Amino acid sequence: MELWYTEKQTDSFGITAKVTETYVREQTDFQDLSMIETEEWGTMLTLDGMVMTTVRDEFVYHEMVAHPALVTHPNPEFVLVVGGGDGGVIREIMKHPKVKKAVLVDIDGKVIEYSKKYLPTIAGELDNPRVEVIVNDGYMHIHDHKNTYDVIMVDSTEPVGPAVELFSKGFYQGIFDALKEDGIFVAQTDNPWFKADLIQTVNRDVKEIFPIVRVYSANIPTYPSGLWTFTMGSKKHDPLQVEESAIPEFETKYYTPRLHKAAFVLPKFVEDLIK
Repeated sequence: MELWYTEKQTDSFGITAKVTETYVREQTDFQDLSMIETEEWGTMLTLDGMVMTTVRDEFVYHEMVAHPALVTHPNPEFVLVVGGGDGGVIREIMKHPKVKKAVLVDIDGKVIEYSKKYLPTIAGELDNPRVEVIVNDGYMHIHDHKNTYDVIMVDSTEPVGPAVELFSKGFYQGIFDALKEDGIFVAQTDNPWFKADLIQTVNRDVKEIFPIVRVYSANIPTYPSGLWTFTMGSKKHDPLQVEESAIPEFETKYYTPRLHKAAFVLPKFVEDLIK
C-alpha cells in the first residue's frame, strides 16, 4: 500500500507527494505540524496542511528571503527574522560577516525543536553564537522594539491561523517603526496565480508606509503554483541600485549577483497586479 501526502492549494487543485515515513504528527498549541519523509523531495515540514519546506528545494526560498535585502543594506548589523523556526533564513543570514546579531522570533517552539532534529541541514545555524532564538509572538516583539533593527525578514506561513496578523497594515507599520532610519524589510507574499488579491493588498499597504517598495520572485516547486513573490520595503536603499560587482561572494545554490536585479523583473501579469 502506498501513502501519499496531498496539499489542497485551492478547493479544486493541489499537489501530492509519495510518503515513505512519518516522523511527527502533532497538534501544537498553534497549528497542526507534520514532519514526513517523501520520495521526491526528502524530509518535508508541513503546517496546517501546507508545505513549509523540503530538503530538496528549501534553498530557493531561504536564499531569496535573506540575500536581496542583506546585499542592499550597506551595513546590516542587526537582523530580525519573524517566523522561520526551521532556521533556513538564519542559516543564510550567517553567511554575511557584517551581521553582528540575528534574532529569530517564532511563536511555535515545536517548529524549532523538530527542525533541529529532522532538518539539521536547514536548522544547523540556530545555535550559532551570533543568533538569539526567542519563542514568542513576533507581532508583539516588533511593537516592543522601536528603532532597533537594520533588516527585518518576515518568514511566515500563508495568512491563516497565527500568521494572519503578519499580513496586516498595522504589522507593516510596526516593522517600519522597529527599523532604524535606513532599514529594510522583506516578506514572503505568496503567489500571483491563486493569491493575486493578497499581493495587491500587501503592495498597497506597504507603499503607504515605505518610500521604496519592490516586488521580486523565485521558482519554488513545492509551493502553490511554483511562482513565489517577495515584497521589500526600504526607507532609503533601493535594491535596483545595487552594483553587481559590489555583491560579495558567498556560497549559494539559487541566488547570484547576476540574479539579484533579474529577480525584480516580473511577468507582465504580475506587474499589472502591483501598478
